[in-house]
Amino acid sequence: MSSNSHLVYSAVPPPSTETSAPLTAHMADGSSIRSRQSVPADAPAIPGVGTTAQDDRPSFRSGRRAWVRAFIRRHRPQRPVGDAPTAWRSIMAVVTSSYINILLIFIPVSWAMHFANMSDTLIFVFSFLAIIPLAKLLAFATDELSLRVGQTLAGLLNATLIIALTQCKLRIVQSSLVGSILSNLLLVLGMCFFAGGTRFSEQGFGISATQLNSSLLTVSVIGVLLPAAFHMAVTPDTSTETDPLTNAEERADLLKLSHGVAIVLLFIYGSYLVFQLFSHKNLYEDDHPNVQKSVAYNRHPERKESVADVEARAQEKEQEEEKPQMSVTVTVALLVIVTVLVAVTAEFLVDSIDGLTAKGAVSEEFVGLILLPIVGNAAEHVTAVTVSVKDKLTLSLGVAVGSSIQIALFVIPFIVTLAWMMGKPLTLLFDPYESIVLFLAVLTVNYIVQDGKSNWLEGMILMCLYVIVAITFWFYPGSQQNAFIYTSCS
Repeated sequence: MSSNSHLVYSAVPPPSTETSAPLTAHMADGSSIRSRQSVPADAPAIPGVGTTAQDDRPSFRSGRRAWVRAFIRRHRPQRPVGDAPTAWRSIMAVVTSSYINILLIFIPVSWAMHFANMSDTLIFVFSFLAIIPLAKLLAFATDELSLRVGQTLAGLLNATLIIALTQCKLRIVQSSLVGSILSNLLLVLGMCFFAGGTRFSEQGFGISATQLNSSLLTVSVIGVLLPAAFHMAVTPDTSTETDPLTNAEERADLLKLSHGVAIVLLFIYGSYLVFQLFSHKNLYEDDHPNVQKSVAYNRHPERKESVADVEARAQEKEQEEEKPQMSVTVTVALLVIVTVLVAVTAEFLVDSIDGLTAKGAVSEEFVGLILLPIVGNAAEHVTAVTVSVKDKLTLSLGVAVGSSIQIALFVIPFIVTLAWMMGKPLTLLFDPYESIVLFLAVLTVNYIVQDGKSNWLEGMILMCLYVIVAITFWFYPGSQQNAFIYTSCS
């Protein structure tokens, strides 16, 4: 085509026949091209253009592209996202994101103490303080990433359990798993209800998703209680310490039982992911019709809004643009850097536990059930409380209760399976007192969330219950019923 060529579209409409003639675009040289609006019946078939499924089946590549487009469409953010800031602004946003970042100075301090072979108590304390701002930065980066991919796909990483597993600290591993569930269900969820209750008289959340989560939690607790019931049923009244043969047989049976139950729990979690991310993704959004409406405090009773005003304000809120504080590149880089720092600092933290508990000032049960879960759940804690104040309680439940489900249905069976591959005798036989406390915590949460509403008093009840649990575990010496399993770890 020459540079002075131009298009002159025909203004004559096509005849109203079944196979209408195409609109044509006449070139200056008299040639013509067909418009994309219609194709004559006698035109040759072009694969993928103007043909039906019977004429030309889509190729594997086009099917894969369609699946990717559908996946992105299903997991795109619920609200429009503004332009990403520059790299410098993103870095400054990381530095000024929280006053807790001042605790980052304890990262090199804890590392220096570890390599200098200083007191285990000091290493534990400074490593504990160093992980707190790292967890906050991890939550900040995760929240920024959720603006681009939606709230459901945001996730976190905890390296403490795998490190403890490689060092044969099986009691710490099991206590940390139970403690993480207790921390999420009682402390994190309680603070979400309490923080949201300071701004709203009542907050609503999705009943269907909550009831499903309650069922999953109950199933996971049953998976933990059954091995304990099996152990109590097959153990004779007299002490089994004097019968090595019985101990070896029961240990082998418990390992096989735990491996089978772990595989079933992983299958349940995989089905749960398909349900949450694909088939019923809308149930986990705050704008689902099944979500109960929140009720704000009526500080001005003489002023009443009409239904139209409320709907208009809600529509305006949905169309409001989310402004990211970091670019995608800086967000991903922050996630990678913080994850590495958490992994190294957590390893030093685990190394110092033996020296800390050897002095008798604190027990392994308290460290595993209370201290380590607080550090490991710090990111979820901050994220859940922040979004609950913004009246996104469904997301808060997804973080708090969803994290508990993830630990119960994925992390616990995954750690058991990983220990199986590593030759470590980790089973689902948890401490009996820990199992009972876990069951009571799940039962309490199921009762509180069954109405689909929350208030500050329910949050305070959950937090006070967590304090009671922490006090009891401070004085709990630990059970020796399953000690015969730990002795075979090397």
